[in-house]
Amino acid sequence: MAESQVKTIRALARGLDVLQLLQRSGAMRLQDLHRETGLPKASLLRILKTLMEQGVVWQRMVDGAYLPSHSLAELAGRMDREGALVETAGPVLARLTETIEWPSVLAVPRLTSMEVLETNVTRSYFDHIAVGPVGYQVNILRSASGRAFLSFCEEATRAAMLDALRRSVRKGDRVAHSPAYIDRVLAETRAQGFALRDPDFGGDYDEGRDAVDDGRDSIAVPIRLGSHVPATINITWSKRAYLRDEAVPRLAAPALAAAAEIAARFSG
Repeated sequence: MAESQVKTIRALARGLDVLQLLQRSGAMRLQDLHRETGLPKASLLRILKTLMEQGVVWQRMVDGAYLPSHSLAELAGRMDREGALVETAGPVLARLTETIEWPSVLAVPRLTSMEVLETNVTRSYFDHIAVGPVGYQVNILRSASGRAFLSFCEEATRAAMLDALRRSVRKGDRVAHSPAYIDRVLAETRAQGFALRDPDFGGDYDEGRDAVDDGRDSIAVPIRLGSHVPATINITWSKRAYLRDEAVPRLAAPALAAAAEIAARFSG
């Protein structure tokens, strides 16, 4: 048959092999792809660059891993909304850290915590600032990220989360038993349009600053899709560099603008 005389395109076959491997694994770094495929890293970089230019692969900032584009999952009817959110937010977060220089984090809600999905710390001028890696669990009521989510999310979601937090046995969730504390946090955050850490929160889920102090402060804003809040953006800075009153005027507006851009892009 005539078809049997047509030569295959080896480079295309290799590219498809890499794409299928990424689809099966979800995310792989260059060294992982090199180990699994046996292809030279230089060849893999050319393949990955081509796939990225075609919009079927993207690279996560936090660890340099490569992931299949959400557009492929959408075409297959398996779109991962969180993956799509991270992919959408990535370029915006990259530009944000170019503007403010401090690192920021994209976090999503779980029932009793916030979970880090992406961070631009590797692009930040102050890359020595250690922020939670992907998968890191963040306290809701004491962190800026959690307060930003809880203050602007839908009422039913907030009620369910507060109920779960009241049933939690973790030390860091004890403030859920104080209606006055919660009401004050929600009122202050809504009035400001952004959230700030509890002054006693030093980055540890359960302990206060007297036990664990990361020397940082944070501001966070919600990403709002109408009444729905899928995630928050948190910007962290060193307390040695700025007092809170100095940092907020510098960082609040860029954070809010970034959240609005992500929401517009994700909705579109």
